[in-house]
Amino acid sequence: MSGFEGFEKRLELHFFCSDGPLGLGLRRLGSKSLDRVLSTVHCSVVSAVGNAHFDAYVLSESSLFLYPNKLIIKTCGTTALLRAVSLLLHLASSLSLYPLRCKYTRGSFIFPAAQPSPHTTFREEIIYLDQALPPSLLRHRKARILKSHSSRHSWHVYSASAVAYAVPDGPITVEICMTELDRDASELFFRRTGESNMSGHEAGKEMTRRAGISAALPAGPLTLICDFAFDPCGYSMNALEAGRYSTIHVTPEEGQSYASFECVVDEEEDIEAALSKVSAVFRAGVMSVSVSGGEEGWIEVSGMACRSRAADDFPGVGLITYQTFVVESEIEGKRREGGRNLSVESGSAMIPSSTKGCHHANT
Repeated sequence: MSGFEGFEKRLELHFFCSDGPLGLGLRRLGSKSLDRVLSTVHCSVVSAVGNAHFDAYVLSESSLFLYPNKLIIKTCGTTALLRAVSLLLHLASSLSLYPLRCKYTRGSFIFPAAQPSPHTTFREEIIYLDQALPPSLLRHRKARILKSHSSRHSWHVYSASAVAYAVPDGPITVEICMTELDRDASELFFRRTGESNMSGHEAGKEMTRRAGISAALPAGPLTLICDFAFDPCGYSMNALEAGRYSTIHVTPEEGQSYASFECVVDEEEDIEAALSKVSAVFRAGVMSVSVSGGEEGWIEVSGMACRSRAADDFPGVGLITYQTFVVESEIEGKRREGGRNLSVESGSAMIPSSTKGCHHANT
């Protein structure tokens, strides 16, 4: 069986400026340079918007965010994300920007056999990154799979940094992957009768409205939303508020339904509120949550039971936690049927228990 791969590959690169003030930094990369990068990955820009802090691009396969001193790119499907690393480093050096740290993460692919090199295995990805990154980053390097109760759900993390410590009081990144979406929720991301002739921006705005996406974002009414609908189904959205972003991607096909949500929060207290809102939109049967840059502690998701949890420290990043959840009704049903023990399992590394088509969140 094969279909569209929803689980994204995510690459985050941080840089420092060796020649005077940072200024716009990576935001000076022109459209031709970005096209070269995305062509290497096998995707393209479908919509773009920026504010005073960063630029956000909706891609044909997920998203790209450019800050003066860092970039975040996540791509789904059969993209070859890591092939762009060398080119990105070269383009950054032309701007007198040099790598400070790298983080690569992904979940377990639904269709691993369909992935191109260097994404056929995590081992291959590790070897590729070790060869593509400069020796200065490999001084502090770690790669590990944070496992769950199921072989279908694991979190793959690679981190390399010129310094061992994480940035103190840095932002907290929350990455959420959801499968087995509620059928009614999935149908919201199919184009309806009358939307077939709409542009991707117009249909995307309709999907945002009917799914209640704006209410699920951990931001205020001044948040700028850049959304896009694919044909006949599928949805991507980037949201910008000051220096923070949120992004959602949905593959709604039955049997392989998938949605992802990623956001940046300042306080750990904001995480569970965001999870509750996102869970209410997609009503997924299975959810995994990874938190980077937070402190020790586990989270809870309303209406879902935690099945497994793992955590570890990574150079330049700090603590990364990974938890999986299933709907409580599934847990109870399997218990009634005399299923296997469904208690929480823990990983081996434990801690204590353009503006076109864009609009504001209130429009």
